[in-house]
Formats: sequence, C-alpha cells, structure tokens
Amino acid sequence: MWTENAAHRNRGVVAGFLVTAVVISLLLVSCGGKTVTRLSPEATTDLSGRWNDTDSRLVAEAMIADCLNRPWTAQHMQGHSGKLPVVIAGAIRNLSTEHIAVGTFLNDIERALINSGRVQVVASASDRGELRLERADQWENASPETVKRLGQELGADYMLTGTINTITDQEGGKRIIYYQIDLTLTDIESNVKIWPGQHKIKKYISRGKYKP
Repeated sequence: MWTENAAHRNRGVVAGFLVTAVVISLLLVSCGGKTVTRLSPEATTDLSGRWNDTDSRLVAEAMIADCLNRPWTAQHMQGHSGKLPVVIAGAIRNLSTEHIAVGTFLNDIERALINSGRVQVVASASDRGELRLERADQWENASPETVKRLGQELGADYMLTGTINTITDQEGGKRIIYYQIDLTLTDIESNVKIWPGQHKIKKYISRGKYKP
C-alpha cells in the first residue's frame, strides 16, 4: 500500500512539473515574439530596399552640396553687393511607383541649404500663409513696441523644384529598383534655369529560397 501511495504521489509531482513547464514555455513564447532595438537616426538602414530615411538624407545632402559648389553662388554675390542668394524650396513631385514621403525629403533639402550658411532660405507658401495671419493678428492684439511690420518679407531670388522617378526590374526573387532624383534651381525673375541637378540610386534586392 505504501509503495502504491508513493508512486501515486510521484506521478502527481511529475504531472505538476509538466504543467508548470508548459505554462512557462507559453509565457516565454508570448513575451518573446518581438524585439525592439534603438538605432541612431544617422545609421544607414535598408530592410525592404525601397526609398527610406537614409536615402532622403543622403540624397539631399549630396545634391545641395553639388548645387552650392557651382559658380552661380559667387556670380550672384558679385552682382548683389555681396548679399547671399535667397532660395525657396518649392514642390518635389513623386512620380515613382511607390509611396515616398516627399515632405521629409523637402525638409532634408531645406536643412542642408540652411546648414550650409551659403544661402538664405525663406518660408514656403503654406508657411507664409500662417506667418501672415500671425502678423495680422499682432496688429490687432500685440503691443505697439512688439508688433511686426507688414510688407517686410524677404523675396526669394531662386526656387528649387524637383521630381523623383523609379524604374523597377524584377525576375523571380530578384529585383532591381532604380531611382532618379532631379532638382532644378530657377531664377524667379527671369525663369532662367541656374542649376540642373541629378542623383541616381540603384538597389539590388534578392530573396533567399524557402527551406522547410
């Protein structure tokens, strides 16, 4: 009888251990399904092969560096008593086959222009609308010594516009994505194109074969 009771108790202990092990395994699986790793915003990343934040930043910096290292900047200053050129960033049209956050790209372009210290950048059309409303409101509500005058906006000398195009070639699990980014700097008064810039990116993406 004692032997049978001991064996019964042992089976109960083993069963308890098995249940506990199953519960712990389920908890580990449910809690371990996702891993988050923080990366530097400056890190070069490419998961899908499509246009991403790295492309936006690197292309903007490269193209603006090329734009500002052309003779037009010195020629402008010589003809305007040493004054820096005034640039406005206009529309960037996405003509590609994928979604591209052109707003982020435009911000990267403006940042590169401003950080260069070689041009002045004025607000875009949408931003100017808000600023004009603020000045009008100041004339109604601000104290005379702090109100900002009307009609003092700095007019732009040049406008920067551009397009983003893609060509995709795919066969099986292999794909090539070709990006062409064109930017043009135009004299606002004369409509003369001052600088035509172009940057190209070609990415090769391959998918490994599924192995059961």
